[in-house]
Parts: sequence; C-alpha cells; structure tokens
Amino acid sequence: MINDDRATGVARPQRIFLALFASVASLGIVAAQAQQPPQTPQTAPRAASVNLRPIPDGPGRRVAELQGLDKVTARTQRFVAPVGEATRFGTLEISVGDCLVNVPEAPPEAVAYLTIIDHKPGQPEEKLFAGWMFASTPSLSALDHGVYDVRVLACTMAQGSAPPRSR
Repeated sequence: MINDDRATGVARPQRIFLALFASVASLGIVAAQAQQPPQTPQTAPRAASVNLRPIPDGPGRRVAELQGLDKVTARTQRFVAPVGEATRFGTLEISVGDCLVNVPEAPPEAVAYLTIIDHKPGQPEEKLFAGWMFASTPSLSALDHGVYDVRVLACTMAQGSAPPRSR
C-alpha cells in the first residue's frame, strides 16, 4: 500500500522525488535529462547548465576520478575511469558516459554520468545505477548497494601512459 498525504494526494515516493527535483533544479541541472539513459553506450545526455562544460581539450584523455568503498573490508580505493569505457571495482562494472566541470568563474564542481552494473558470480548481471553523480553532493544521487559505495571526486585529463603493473 502506498503511503500518501491525503491533503495533497501526493504519494510519499513522489514527494521525495519532488524534493530531489527542487534540489537538482537549484544546481542548474534539468532533472528530466538527469534520469534519461544514455542514447548509446558511449554517450550520455548533457546536463543543461550554463556553468557545466566538458573538460577542456589537452594532452591525455578525459577521466572521472572516483572513490570506491568496500563496506565489508572497510577499504577505500581511488581510481580513474576513462570516459566512454568500463572500469571494474570489486564485482561492479562502472561506465562513465560523460564528465563535466564548472567554468572557472563558478564554484568548483564535477558531475559524471555513471552506469553501474553488478556482476555477482553465478548470478545474472544487475543494473544498480544510471544517472548523474555530483562531487559536491554525493548523497543527492548515490549508489544504493549493500557492499559498495562509489562517489565522484573530480573530472580531469589523465596524462602519460598506464601505471606500471606488478609482476
């Protein structure tokens, strides 16, 4: 049974969504675009804000700097996920569709469009998250998972070659 407010006729989940919409709108992001899945695996919908823009071109490739938490071991790990590619963290496959930053005149902000799929051994894959994550307010749009937390730290250009591998 849905718990609703008889005075307004709005269900509790709808009130929560409306509150989130108001928060997102105050950041200058269009909520309808934030919830749309990417048109292709390589692209994500653009966040509509005059302050947000792609990372300026330069040497290297565009990446999202992410931080993952394994709640079982209580270990955190910082890692980079190239835009347009999938990256693994535990059983999660994290794909970055786009990564945007604020213009220099605006307060610092990084926003990444992530698609997160869980590949538990012996079970079918499960899509856990698809949407925009904000570095400044990770709780606004967070991954809800019993074992892992993932958050956006920054959007940057990765320089140089791949890190050395251990033998």
